[in-house]
Amino acid sequence: MPLLEPKPEALRPRSRASGPAPDRVPDRRAGGTPEPLRSELTRLLGADKVLTKVSDLVRYASDASPYRFVPQVVVVAEDIDDVSAVLSYAHGKGREVVFRAAGTSLNGQAQGEDILVDVRKFWSGVQVLGDGSRARIGPGTTVVRANAALARHGRVLGPDPASAIACTIGGVVANNASGMTAGTTRNSYRTLASLTFVLPTGTVVDTADPAADEELAHAEPALCEGLLAIKREIEEDAELTRRIRAKYEIKNTNGYRLDAFLDGSTPVEILRGLMVGSEGTFGFISEVVFDTLPLDRRVSTALLFFPSLPAAAAAVPVFNEAGALAVELMDGNTLRASVSVQGVPQDWARLPKDTTALLVEFRAPDEAGQSAYEEAAARALEGLDLVAPVESVTNTFTRDPKTIAGYWKARKAFVTAVGGSRPSGTTLITEDFAVPPARLAEACEALLGLQTRHGFDAAVAGHAAHGNLHFLLAFDAGKPADVARYAAFMDDFCRLTVERFDGSLKAEHATGRNIAPFLELEWGPRATELMWRTKQVIDPDGVLAPRIVLDRDPEAHLRGLKTIPKVEPIADPCIECGFCEPTCPSEDLTTTPRQRIVLRREMMRQPAGSPVEDALIDAYGYDAVDTCAGDSTCKLACPVGIDTGAFMKEFRHARHSPREERVAALTAKNFRAVEASARLAVAAADKIGDRLGDRLLTSVTTAARKAVRPDLVPEWLPEIPAAAARALPRTARVGASAVYYPACVNRIFGSPGDVSLPQAVVAVSARAGRPVWIPDDVAGTCCATIWHSKGYDEGNALMANRIVDAAWGWTAGGRLPLVVDASSCTLGIAHEVVPYLTDDNRELHAELTIVDSLVWAADELLPRLTVERTVGSAVLHPTCSMEHLGDVGSLRALAEACADEVVVPDDAGCCAFAGDRGMLHRELTESATAKEAAEVLSRPYDAHLSANRMCEVGMDHATGRSYYSVLIELERATRPGAAGR
Repeated sequence: MPLLEPKPEALRPRSRASGPAPDRVPDRRAGGTPEPLRSELTRLLGADKVLTKVSDLVRYASDASPYRFVPQVVVVAEDIDDVSAVLSYAHGKGREVVFRAAGTSLNGQAQGEDILVDVRKFWSGVQVLGDGSRARIGPGTTVVRANAALARHGRVLGPDPASAIACTIGGVVANNASGMTAGTTRNSYRTLASLTFVLPTGTVVDTADPAADEELAHAEPALCEGLLAIKREIEEDAELTRRIRAKYEIKNTNGYRLDAFLDGSTPVEILRGLMVGSEGTFGFISEVVFDTLPLDRRVSTALLFFPSLPAAAAAVPVFNEAGALAVELMDGNTLRASVSVQGVPQDWARLPKDTTALLVEFRAPDEAGQSAYEEAAARALEGLDLVAPVESVTNTFTRDPKTIAGYWKARKAFVTAVGGSRPSGTTLITEDFAVPPARLAEACEALLGLQTRHGFDAAVAGHAAHGNLHFLLAFDAGKPADVARYAAFMDDFCRLTVERFDGSLKAEHATGRNIAPFLELEWGPRATELMWRTKQVIDPDGVLAPRIVLDRDPEAHLRGLKTIPKVEPIADPCIECGFCEPTCPSEDLTTTPRQRIVLRREMMRQPAGSPVEDALIDAYGYDAVDTCAGDSTCKLACPVGIDTGAFMKEFRHARHSPREERVAALTAKNFRAVEASARLAVAAADKIGDRLGDRLLTSVTTAARKAVRPDLVPEWLPEIPAAAARALPRTARVGASAVYYPACVNRIFGSPGDVSLPQAVVAVSARAGRPVWIPDDVAGTCCATIWHSKGYDEGNALMANRIVDAAWGWTAGGRLPLVVDASSCTLGIAHEVVPYLTDDNRELHAELTIVDSLVWAADELLPRLTVERTVGSAVLHPTCSMEHLGDVGSLRALAEACADEVVVPDDAGCCAFAGDRGMLHRELTESATAKEAAEVLSRPYDAHLSANRMCEVGMDHATGRSYYSVLIELERATRPGAAGR
């Protein structure tokens, strides 16, 4: 037994609802996947691909929708062979299969009650074809990642959903998601070049293969005959044909794409169309080839405010006629809720209730086109009923990228911002519908009246240019009266949309569980029957995703509604949208921020001490708390800024014993001696490693980890750098332009090469005529991140106040800037220490100017330096702290001065080394860096640059390359004379 063990009981909820939730996982599920399902799938696929713990099943039971279904087992499919094996097994055993990628769908499409197959982890990748006019993309690739690869070629995908940061290509195609600009012409259905997919029988179809129809006819003759028979029936019915064509003149994703039978002449062509919007009910999309579109980089955008929603809607046709690519609507509730989004003006909170905004954007390929659009926009503004109720509103068009990005951030945060402001404990429903654009204003008035009648004060936003609106409703799924009120609203809403406007009940979110019972209302019995027949032809055994598109139960949309029990305040606003997941270093190892919160909510649903709660807590320590990098990049991705990293640090603190807290505080108190000892230990270990090899040191630290506790004792890694020099460079206070604070990590660990980081900073600062001074008493001080990241409150507070006291004296009361040479330490001193300061020190801190060394060098030094030599190519690793500080641009600027070619990998992200976490859980860093490392190793680079020593060590471990600070490269590049690298 380890000497120091965490307290698992500290993870139990301290308070919970008055009684167990009606949708809690029952005790019989505590053991996870039942037999023989568990053993049969394990034998078929291998234990590493079959997730069976109840905690695994629970974390996959929620998506961005209001529904919750716990699967029997989760399979992490690695390739088509795995998918085919699962489908074959399901056929033989009479089981059901649902595919899940990002889990950002809003109507439960990513949830299943039997076998759930994760097709995200192993299915990413982008291959740009030719000049960029086409792209071959894996289904687990996010839209943002695909567009990053295409942007270098001046191209972009047509679909642009607001969840692009998280949603994956497979889900975009399967739901025919469109977004702000796609409309009916740039969506997946219209821009797909080809698909590769796996049918329910396991047959693989590549629609680009010239022999595809011949092979399909041989493998699936009944399917081919059935599809052609339906095609003939539709074409022979002129009224039905007219109706189908009319339904797709506006945005429509409700039901199956019956126009695929009209647009395709062969079974393969028909299937290619039917797979779009099929929501995983026809097969698994394993690869997509898109026709891309020009990326028009000249952008003009305005945020226009109107006195009411109908007034804004009435202005939409004016901008459509002027050629606007996007006209986005946000009602007053949306605008007011958006103040929770960083960067949104706080005075939006004071907007009158009825105020509504239009976000209007024009895009052009060149200056002439942009000017023409701006002239048209100016004419469109004439005579409009605009208001300017707050100082931040200008009602004019801008070209400023920062301003435009702020507008779009507010718009894309619609669901999460409004959802985050909902009453605690309520479930969020997101619906979208479309009407003919000319009738948008009328539809808005009708929707507002309907909401009022049913007691809802919903938020409304949408793609107004295309007659497509979204609205959000919040209610308590645990209260029958609330559910009944919601059901009555849905009945009236669906009838209103269909009977009054002949609209689409689903414009871009796909049918899903919420609209399945209303499919026939919109399409009529004849077309609906053909959809049922199509499903029967393609999936006769009903293996794939039953009840997601087709369901004859009139109350199917009320089944599986999830309760949202209250959790800790820091995480309670979460609506489980999943925007955080792609940024999370542990997403491919254990859990994501969303899953950490989902698991916590299930604990709250359980009665105290239940078998399920015991099982969840048993897994939560490692899966959620220990393997969280604590980098808080989830906060950056979350539109309402939920910091799950801070949430996990609270749990770390709760699990500490009093003895651990005392030791941590004592370490902080005596950090000067600890720092010196650490430097000596690193030097000794380096010598031992040279003499006896790294294997011995690894064995020793492994034994110590078992004896003490793995989360406290670091593991030795061969990449650990040698010790830093005992003495820092000599500097003078007189004439100094700034105080230079070498972080403790750079006082303990050395840098590769002939110049240390402190030497480089001092040299380039002097060379630029901006000399820096290193105080004599920096030893024993720290940014406090060591204690903060581990949840040691007393040690954290002690060190936080010590560094502020010291910095106040060093900087002469804030008159000189404090330059910090590690981005994580800059973040710590500038921001993270503040909550732990005394009142007096908080006042002192407010007077300090804390500058990251990257910003210091880019802004103050680089303009005054002469570059003498450059390297050919450099690859950068922006750290998570740089992302928080907004310093990535400075890293790039410095690198571009030092190298002829600078590359930031598309898959760059947090390395998860997190100070020492990469030595505590090396598997976390190895998983977090896998994609970035593969990209880095795909070609040679002359320099591998970053600006945080332990992150550099993490990347060394991941790539086998030597990373070092860009400031060292800057010193070499600007060094006078012939001295080179």
